[in-house]
Amino acid sequence: MIDGTCQTFVSDCHVRAAVELINHTWDPVVLSALRAGPTRRNDLLGRIGGISDKVLTQTLHRLRTRGLVARLDRDGRVPGGRGAVYRLSPLGQSFAEGPLAQLAQWAAANQAALTGSSTPS
Repeated sequence: MIDGTCQTFVSDCHVRAAVELINHTWDPVVLSALRAGPTRRNDLLGRIGGISDKVLTQTLHRLRTRGLVARLDRDGRVPGGRGAVYRLSPLGQSFAEGPLAQLAQWAAANQAALTGSSTPS
């Protein structure tokens, strides 16, 4: 059902599947932070204000499980030890640079209405 008419009771709705990718508070933030390129976990901690070490670890694990983020060692290979970097997978990059970026643009354009600081037309 790709025509945009998903009904709430349809378990395989494509909109629901897409929203599941960002239904945790920090998932879209981490995906957006990784748009800048491969990044070490400690650098992500510094780049993302307000996220705890534990929550970042859980978020990266969840995003890796969903195939949106890859973890590589310092040499760009699949991880072994410390010094790993995280990067968007091709799927994660298409999501972060496509629908997620558009959602952020929409939110920025409608910030006043979303925060209630403007009157509806």
